[in-house]
Amino acid sequence: MSFLPPDHIPQLPFEIPDTLSVHEFLFGDEDKYGRYPKANSKPPFTCGITGKAYSASQVAERIELLARGLASDLGWKVNEGRDMDKVIGIYSLNTIDTLTVSFATHRLSGASCPISSAYSEMELTGLLKSVNCKALFTCKPLFEQALKCAAAAGISSRHVYLLDLPPQFESGIQVPFSTKSVDRLIKEARSMSPLPRLLWSKGQGARQTAFMCTSSGTSGLPKCVKMSHRGVIANILQLATHESANNRRRTEMSLGVLPLSHGYALNAVSLFSVYRGDGVVILQAFDLFQTLEVIEKYSLRRLWLVPSMITAITKAISLVSRYDLSSVTSVVTAASPLDQDTSEHFSRLFPRCKLIQAYGLTEVSVIISMTELNDGMHGSSGTLLPSIEARLVDTNGQDIDEYNRAGELWVRCPGIMLGYHNNEAATREMITEDGWLRTGDLVEVRQSPKGREHIFIVDRIKELIKVRGMQVAPAELESFLILHPDVADAAVVPVPSETAGELPLAYVVRSPLSKQRSESEVRDELYSYVKEALSQHKHLDGGIEFTDSIPKTISGKTKRAILKERAKALVRERKVIAQVATAWRETAEYEESKLVQIIDFDSDSEDDY
Repeated sequence: MSFLPPDHIPQLPFEIPDTLSVHEFLFGDEDKYGRYPKANSKPPFTCGITGKAYSASQVAERIELLARGLASDLGWKVNEGRDMDKVIGIYSLNTIDTLTVSFATHRLSGASCPISSAYSEMELTGLLKSVNCKALFTCKPLFEQALKCAAAAGISSRHVYLLDLPPQFESGIQVPFSTKSVDRLIKEARSMSPLPRLLWSKGQGARQTAFMCTSSGTSGLPKCVKMSHRGVIANILQLATHESANNRRRTEMSLGVLPLSHGYALNAVSLFSVYRGDGVVILQAFDLFQTLEVIEKYSLRRLWLVPSMITAITKAISLVSRYDLSSVTSVVTAASPLDQDTSEHFSRLFPRCKLIQAYGLTEVSVIISMTELNDGMHGSSGTLLPSIEARLVDTNGQDIDEYNRAGELWVRCPGIMLGYHNNEAATREMITEDGWLRTGDLVEVRQSPKGREHIFIVDRIKELIKVRGMQVAPAELESFLILHPDVADAAVVPVPSETAGELPLAYVVRSPLSKQRSESEVRDELYSYVKEALSQHKHLDGGIEFTDSIPKTISGKTKRAILKERAKALVRERKVIAQVATAWRETAEYEESKLVQIIDFDSDSEDDY
């Protein structure tokens, strides 16, 4: 049985173009492809700190000039060479020119590789080598590491370029005078000859890589996802069609605080906003004070966030109350589930604001489903976007043809990735021969009161804990723990058990309130709290460990692999302690038995007294 988008959501307005780059689609013939007119659009990207911005027409000009400058610097021809021989990396904090670099790369028929600014030296070097990166854009705070990693990956220092940040991020940081910035490349290009038009054959947009983004999966090594131009364009159109059916037509200003290296911020926030004629106010990192100031200053209507950011807002009521946030009409959250308590708390703080849950994967370019404004269900990740088909498959590989029963979500849509770079085995494991992508997510489909099919994410299949053959979803336990006043944050992972197979272990960040009591008291309280409310196989019999913070990805997902390694070390430590305790007990028992024997022997003597 296949699940489909609701009947009232229209089909895509036209066939997805496959002879265009993402850049051409967004800045080319706007009448043909439905892009909001550039002349009437808001400035695509505005610096939230300095206020610096360029109009849509100015951005289009800057893209053309930057591409011209890069072609000269790198010796590239527009219509010659493979996309994978023209990879340009972006390793930087968010800037208003980040997407300009990506679009200029597309103008040269190259592939853009956004890289997390949190990458270590080893991770960055490995990725640059893996994708055969030819040039790298960075920012002053990351310049030293970028230069070192570029050298290790065979990239000339002449091809390490700078993106400008607000002055407070660059203060006191020196870089070689010869290092070219985006503005310098653009200035040099003004005296150069125009580039020839990009000439693509039919189907090239479906075959050619637009972006190479690392997957934010929670297990195994990061994989580099190759997103096609057609796939990215498809998701822009899917989002636009879905939202037009929900009466969202006027242009607006939105928040761009999520890292632009992440698929969610790249496609759903940035590219989609350009298509709609919206403006995105760029911030380099999530700072609550700064974020609230920007919302008020620019009268932002839409906030693109992750649950941890929403939680931070709901727990700072006194601070939030100092700002006029009445402009906000919608908040979109994705990357991980938002618990009911936080959702209700947020709704009380912002009664006029619609809370929209989205769900997706980098591997599908990016969004699969999204909440409808007039058909919300708590915990729902919304309904399928147009042109997306879904199945639920059980552990025996059989389709699930009923509601309210969980299975692995498989999807088929035009946005499915070209594959994982240099990892055919992982690609084959992810995508079936007939084009279905296995998401690895355990999902239920439930009907709303209006009869529409809603997606409910139960958990990651690989994260399920098997306790005596019964499945325990970490997300369920985490959501329950976070409701307790002693808990600020929590994550649950499995630990091995000889009798049960696995047991749930909770890592807990204590709330300020709980620190008035001892760890043992809080631990006992939390164990009893779970025991009294949930089934026996969900009890925290693997233990409760306190930690200062839960490790998370830049998109807000829990880094379970790190916690699982911690848990393994904890189990080893417990075994050593148990072995020492056993050895001590056996020695004590042996000594005691000797003592008893001596006393017994002596007591039998008639001469004892």
